[in-house]
Amino acid sequence: MFDFLSDYDNPTLLGAFWMTVKLTVVSGLGSLIWGTLLAAMRVSPVPLMRGFGTAYVNIVRNIPLTVIIIFTSLGLADVFGVTMGATDFKVQGFRLAILGLVAYTAAFVCEAIRSGINTVPLGQAEAARAIGLTFSQTLRLIILPQAFRSVIGPLANVLIALTKNTTVAAAIGVAEAAYLMKEMIENEAQVLLIGAVFAFGFVVLTLPTGLILGWLSKRLAVKR
Repeated sequence: MFDFLSDYDNPTLLGAFWMTVKLTVVSGLGSLIWGTLLAAMRVSPVPLMRGFGTAYVNIVRNIPLTVIIIFTSLGLADVFGVTMGATDFKVQGFRLAILGLVAYTAAFVCEAIRSGINTVPLGQAEAARAIGLTFSQTLRLIILPQAFRSVIGPLANVLIALTKNTTVAAAIGVAEAAYLMKEMIENEAQVLLIGAVFAFGFVVLTLPTGLILGWLSKRLAVKR
């Protein structure tokens, strides 16, 4: 019943999920950084920055992730020659996939953080301005620390969605879990068993993430 695994030894199977983990971690960090900057732009007193942040989020959130990922490969790489500093095709695909995932996920991170910013009492920002703090100092020292603590739960949901969205990277040849599953299904007849194995793998990746970050959310919640 499990003979299909003999063609794909454990390192290959685990390697595919390891690629998924790498895509999730690197894209998650990139999305957190870019999403935080976008959130800062959306609450900025500078109209141009607010306009850019709002336009970016509204446009990117309404474009399918598959379109963004394929654009990074066919558009940036093939048309504009953007290789992300890689000479190897597989490395280039990995980096372009990260670029697409970051560009997409950051829009959702931005909205999660902005909702956290809105929970901080306005009086705290006014008090910061009264003692001479600039907008960036107020945001960095007072607003964002409280905002992050209040949105751990929503950010956990974004991270779980990102883990599942990494499967789209298979569209440009990145050998992550979904890519390997597709190859195994094409070569074997046991579709249900193969699907169950990979479904279980994603549950193993996402369930602990949700539990741990859910616990942190309750532990670090801002008491008002």
